[in-house]
Amino acid sequence: MTKDSRQLTIDLVFYAGCLLFAGINTAVAEFYGYRVWANFAVAGYGLAVVHTSWLMIAARRGKPLSGALGSRWIGIGVIGLFAMILPLGMLVIRRLTGTDWLITPNSWAAQPEVWVIERSAKLLLENGTPYVDVTALGRAVEVNDYTPYGPVMTVFGLPRALFGGGPVADALTDARWMFALAAVACVLLTLRLLKWPKIPVSAAQLALACPLTALTWAVAGPDLAIVGLLVLSVALATTGRTVLSGPVLALVISAKLIVAPAAVVLGVLLLTRRGPRALGGYSVALVVTTAVLHVPVYLVDPKAFIEHVFRFPLGMGVIESPAASPLPGHLIASFGPVGTAVSFALLGLAAVAILVWLVRRPPATGSDALLRIAVGLGALILLTPATRYGYLVYPLVLLGARLIFASSESRETAVPGKGTAPPAQQSATSS
Repeated sequence: MTKDSRQLTIDLVFYAGCLLFAGINTAVAEFYGYRVWANFAVAGYGLAVVHTSWLMIAARRGKPLSGALGSRWIGIGVIGLFAMILPLGMLVIRRLTGTDWLITPNSWAAQPEVWVIERSAKLLLENGTPYVDVTALGRAVEVNDYTPYGPVMTVFGLPRALFGGGPVADALTDARWMFALAAVACVLLTLRLLKWPKIPVSAAQLALACPLTALTWAVAGPDLAIVGLLVLSVALATTGRTVLSGPVLALVISAKLIVAPAAVVLGVLLLTRRGPRALGGYSVALVVTTAVLHVPVYLVDPKAFIEHVFRFPLGMGVIESPAASPLPGHLIASFGPVGTAVSFALLGLAAVAILVWLVRRPPATGSDALLRIAVGLGALILLTPATRYGYLVYPLVLLGARLIFASSESRETAVPGKGTAPPAQQSATSS
């Protein structure tokens, strides 16, 4: 089997698996938005399967397609259109009929995190904090009373809070557009910092065409904006902008605490790559920015801040988090207190193993750092008792980004004076 045939076979298996996932969701998905996405996605993944099959048949006949139609990027393009852009547009319009805050998942045109983040922005403007005191509501506490994010996530809801009100304004200020714009901006800035490397199709499959990414893009979106900022912070660190990488990572942590372990990996990368001084600058910028982002909101209502940002996500709030995807940590914890203890013990062992990995083989490149962050977040998501399978979008996007960073790094080492000997010297040494 030639390299091209092997690549096309992998493409076909990937797209067929995605098609199966989308097809199942058309029938069994609990949420309205999921089913809308799935119906569009079936078309996108189906067309990708047809196109890849066509490429394989042409290659086996010895007449591979040339030009635009012969590109493996066609599959990525149709998925981007049918599984991301079109369902998002339809769901934004459908949301105008008013289905927020109803306890009817089969009618939601946007997932609750979208409404919650938009509400948090309104609360911030009115009260100086995006968090309400759930013990003073005068009624039973509901899951959607919580805003389980850091203060930075509120920024994505500000356009709706400031300019929403009519059908057109509400459609244009839907927080999902803000998440999408932030994610795209981070991608473009990262590629610019890396000097526009060649993007492998496999990277786009992992980071973009994967159903978790496409589904998140259409029905929610915050995780894509956050992982985009995370990748950008790594790009800043690896291209010498060490102090700036600290504040960007602080934005990430202030939006979602789940990515906080990335700060350790990035610190080790800077220590390995640029020395203690770079680590010091990064650390100071990270700590100061994090304090500036959190302290003002904390001081307005410390109790509410702790309840929303820490206690609820950890399963210690007034009510329990509904995050209960059947991943290993949750399944183990379902056996009761002993199971919960075992789950946390396994999580601790995974953390120790990753720390040993960092010490024994510290990351020296951006791709090294992204791999370690992906593995760390993957372990956290799989082993924590309360989690959602949708969070696996983090390691998948990070692994896709890793391939792009590796492409950039291999190009740099191929340049004379940047890791390899000049051609003349190579000839002399080889002779």
